[in-house]
Amino acid sequence: MENELLDSEKLSFDRFRDEVLRDYQMACESREASLMGRKEVLTGKAKFGIFGDGKEIAQIATAKFFRNGDWRAGYYRDQTFVFASKLATIEQFFAQLYANPDVNLDPHSAGRQMNSHFCTPNTNEEGDWVNLSRQKNISSDIAPTAGQMPRALGLAFASKVFRKVDSLKAFPELSDNGNEICFCTIGDASTSEGHFWEAVNAAGVMQIPLAIFVWDDGYGISVPKKLQTTKGSISEVLKGFQQREGTNGIDIYKLKGWDYASMIELMEPAIQKIRDTHIPAIFHIEEITQPQGHSTSGSHERYKSPERLEWERSFDCIKKFKEWILENTLSSEEELNDIELKAKEFVRDCRNKAWLAYQQPIREQVNRTTELAASVIKQLPVQSTAMQQLVQKLTMEKEPTRRDIMLTLHRLLGLAGRHSGANEMQEYYKQLKKENEALYSTYLYNEGSKGTLHVEARAATYVDDAPLLNGYEILNRYFDKLFATNPKVLAFGEDVGYIGDVNQGFAGLQAKHGEFRISDTGIRELTIMGQGIGAALRGLRPIAEIQYVDYLLYGLQPLSDDVATTHYRTAGKMSCPLIVRTRGHRLEGIWHSGSPMGMIINSLRGMWVCVPRNMVQAVGMYNTLLKGNDPGIVIECLNGYRLKEKLPDDLLGYTVPLGIPEVVRKGTDITIVSYGSTLRIVQEAAILLASSGIQCEVVDVQTLLPFDINHLILESLKKTSRILFVDEDVPGGAASYMYNKVMEEQGGYRWLDVAPRTLSAKAHRPAYASDGDYFSKPNTEDVVDIVLEMMAE
Repeated sequence: MENELLDSEKLSFDRFRDEVLRDYQMACESREASLMGRKEVLTGKAKFGIFGDGKEIAQIATAKFFRNGDWRAGYYRDQTFVFASKLATIEQFFAQLYANPDVNLDPHSAGRQMNSHFCTPNTNEEGDWVNLSRQKNISSDIAPTAGQMPRALGLAFASKVFRKVDSLKAFPELSDNGNEICFCTIGDASTSEGHFWEAVNAAGVMQIPLAIFVWDDGYGISVPKKLQTTKGSISEVLKGFQQREGTNGIDIYKLKGWDYASMIELMEPAIQKIRDTHIPAIFHIEEITQPQGHSTSGSHERYKSPERLEWERSFDCIKKFKEWILENTLSSEEELNDIELKAKEFVRDCRNKAWLAYQQPIREQVNRTTELAASVIKQLPVQSTAMQQLVQKLTMEKEPTRRDIMLTLHRLLGLAGRHSGANEMQEYYKQLKKENEALYSTYLYNEGSKGTLHVEARAATYVDDAPLLNGYEILNRYFDKLFATNPKVLAFGEDVGYIGDVNQGFAGLQAKHGEFRISDTGIRELTIMGQGIGAALRGLRPIAEIQYVDYLLYGLQPLSDDVATTHYRTAGKMSCPLIVRTRGHRLEGIWHSGSPMGMIINSLRGMWVCVPRNMVQAVGMYNTLLKGNDPGIVIECLNGYRLKEKLPDDLLGYTVPLGIPEVVRKGTDITIVSYGSTLRIVQEAAILLASSGIQCEVVDVQTLLPFDINHLILESLKKTSRILFVDEDVPGGAASYMYNKVMEEQGGYRWLDVAPRTLSAKAHRPAYASDGDYFSKPNTEDVVDIVLEMMAE
């Protein structure tokens, strides 16, 4: 028995020792990747670099508790965490540093993001959800500071929902009973952002499994933390958030980023507590260093004192880890030196392979370009000298880019003119343009079967005695049926739960379908959007409400920087089918009557923007969005909730195709294009104009993104030869956008008899009360007058 016990202890010790040495090797490899990465930037082979040197040991310790099903919402210094989790290789790290657009070599972003922006797929090539419970998951990184915080909240919130909603137990591939944690990482300086504070407060209220790791290296670029954070310590400031028995809140832990053993010892029970109890926690990892400074754009010697620099050298986490290993006789100096040497060789090999793989297709294009140029030069002696200079410049490029090739080909073709000898070169140029279009300008939306544009249109049907209901009652009946049949659908926002939203679309539905499916939130638009993002990434179908479209400004950053770019920046690997529900237009007062449509359509490319004229149309748009994997925003008419509409027979089957306008009134004299609440004003004007013998064709665009994909408006213009775009956005906003689409893109100018017009609101916000609305925004009389003016030309 003694021998067996000794053997067991030796085996346990050997395993422990092996794990420690593997961790040391990983730390050395990651550090070497940072050092070599910086050199690649400084020598011009890469454009820019941000690296995770100084955080290796803390991230290795953290990654030990990252399990299948868990999610990471991190930032661009997490390379060691991702390497340790075996979710990226060092060769992929360098491929991303070089911006290699081959998705097989940079599977995280296909060269569309700078280094250390990682992701794992949540859908397959067909758009179906992968088994998220059986893999470690990374939500695609974004660079805006603290931009990961809203999404992290949502990823953790989803675990709460999966645990509390019984009907979701039917989807074990999405969650193991909500046991998943979201690991969120952030630099200490970024905790000064409002995103951080809003997310921490919301997490403390909601009690969700969110583990926030603050990497504290003492600076935000050059600004020390005493100028960033009250008391110079984020954990000190947050003490009032500490969870205690009988209260909600968060747990707070302080650790040293170089203390390998203590971090592991503390994290193990702390992270298990989060997993079991869903009480969120912050891990303040102090005394982290930045051996190379903030980034490749400058040197930290400019702003750090000699004493600070010396301290950083002494407390470098790898140096301290090595000292600990030697002190505990886990290895010898010689063995560790050998590990360090092998790490350098391994990383150098990874770098060389990544560079060769990046350059090879470019070199092939250079060679093909020079071959074609040589053939053309023989046939054009007059232009030969200039052409040879262009070719020579290209071949002399030490690290040519695709841009260099396209520029050279374009100039060669310019010199060749229409000479038939350049036809093959022209075809090659077109071929490369097409290839580069695929590399750099695809996947803004889902392009496969889950693309929302592929959803088949299905018209609403009505029984003979279909009742006339208020618009909000139509929505209420629809949401009731939707929640009864689709367990993945959630809805949340300010006043959505208990009172059923301020316009009663969800009235009575929380009591019927449960408080975790239809829920209230605080006044925190930013993290309401984040709540929706995280839930959508995890395979749920959230409807996140912004009470009024004016308030969308508070939540615009995560929609623009995160949601709208997710599918693009992951080259189609990750979908985020969030639906944002809001309302606006034609109420009275500066803060409740906004129509910032120009802002929305120009900042949310990557989302669909639906502008239904009534609630039946809104229902059809919700159905369409729910059948695809693309994110969208539905802006309901604020003054349409108490207008009477016929109740469709099949509320769940009816779909409105996106990008297909509808002619709501036929006419022959002028085409008037509008949407939403303003459409009713246009229709009133059309009735008045008909009494004067002017027949207006009124077109409802229905969606601004996408816009009239079949050019239906152009067909109307061909018939009428006059066109007016009406909108209540500011001048130069959505009306001008529609004008550009029809006049320039569709070539509508060819069919005009008179100059086209736009009619918009005034440049200022609407003044208060009915008169303010009348004089600030387009009204029926404005439409009549401008049409009469156009007819008189």
